[in-house]
Amino acid sequence: MSQVLIIDDEPSICWTFEQALSDAGHKVRSCASAEAAFDELDGFRPDVVLLDVRLPGVSGLDAIEQLRQRVDGAPVILMTAFGSLDVAVDAIDRGAFDYLPKPFDLDAAIEVVSRALANQNDAEAVDARSSDTVEALEIIGHSRSMQEIFRQVALVAREDVPVLITGESGVGKELVARAIHRRSRQAGGEFVPICIPALSSTLIESELFGHVRGAFTGADRERRGLLRAADGGTAFFDEIGEIPLLQQVKLLRVLDDRQLTPVGSSTSQPASFRLIAATNRSLEELVDRNEFREDLYYRLRVFPIHIPPLRERRDDIPELARHFLACAAGDRALMLSDSALGELNSRNWLGNVRELRAAMQYAAVVTRGSTVTPDCLPPPRVSDSDAGLDRGEVIRRELLEWAREHVGPSGDLHGRFLAEFERTIIDAALTAADGNRSAAAELLGLHRETLRKKLSAGSG
Repeated sequence: MSQVLIIDDEPSICWTFEQALSDAGHKVRSCASAEAAFDELDGFRPDVVLLDVRLPGVSGLDAIEQLRQRVDGAPVILMTAFGSLDVAVDAIDRGAFDYLPKPFDLDAAIEVVSRALANQNDAEAVDARSSDTVEALEIIGHSRSMQEIFRQVALVAREDVPVLITGESGVGKELVARAIHRRSRQAGGEFVPICIPALSSTLIESELFGHVRGAFTGADRERRGLLRAADGGTAFFDEIGEIPLLQQVKLLRVLDDRQLTPVGSSTSQPASFRLIAATNRSLEELVDRNEFREDLYYRLRVFPIHIPPLRERRDDIPELARHFLACAAGDRALMLSDSALGELNSRNWLGNVRELRAAMQYAAVVTRGSTVTPDCLPPPRVSDSDAGLDRGEVIRRELLEWAREHVGPSGDLHGRFLAEFERTIIDAALTAADGNRSAAAELLGLHRETLRKKLSAGSG
């Protein structure tokens, strides 16, 4: 039977974990403060500790090192509802096994506890670094998805493995890559951004790997190459899906051998760099179409990080908007009105964070007073209404709008929704089946008699 210590001043959190972990066969004790936990350790030796960041008295972060000394290195899982990238990195750097943002899915949290117990003997604390050696980056967001990204950055930053960052254009993939670099063991080296689509198609190999003098016509001097420039640092391949197949082979060889050969040379040179790649395309689809090497895909995707579009993390919009507005306003003190925030939240931001930043720069220019109102914002993109969105997003928006209009005290939203839209779905199936009811019933997943009754009820 494993022993678990929970340190949290929220009784509901303690009770929930106590019930779930006890049911899983663990012995559980709870404390409301770090000081109380230190006293508890005199007669209780936990195999894993769940520790909240914000505690009365000694904070969770300050308690980690002392706790780990008192519990013989048992893994400590940090919990917080007020996370940031710096908190996540600080937690991992101080030796936390993992970082659990609140609110969390209980099953997922229990899985983290199980993983901590299973890996207890192998858990190693990351060397602590003082906070003044880490340069702050403006990665902003308190949504659940951003908290997860902070956790992933904290976990992978000090590990020398390739990272693949995916997400739509403008979500901040390079910002996340820079955050990883500045918190990595390669932080003393260069961060070299490599935008694949911007490289000359005829000279891409020379741009990446360098060349010796006389390698080709016009090569009147030696060129170091971008990957040599990244030696000892980080090479960030932006839009990696655009790299030609021939260069994919050579890049794979460099990653495997840690050696690169300049164009026109027969001598290899050491190539020690951290590789972070990003793409807004599906590399899996490119692999299926034989446009991207499967072996390179798996070599790059050792640690994947997906950044969701801004429209899927709307909780971050006000904080981002205020930050961008303050940066654009300079010495002026500008604030966003409630109506302007409402307008910002209503847009779909197909250009993501990049588009929002441009909108705030526009607002800072046109706002004459101290308050940004909706008329100070740039007009929405035509595609923000419907065009340019995938069909699922259009349907989702329409259904959400209908739900907002029909919310009432009766609590029968589900029934009214079915009454409103079921016939539309049936009509669509009948149209697709050319009026054949048996075929339409099969499309709908209904028995033919069930469809007949629904049609009869609708006509009545």
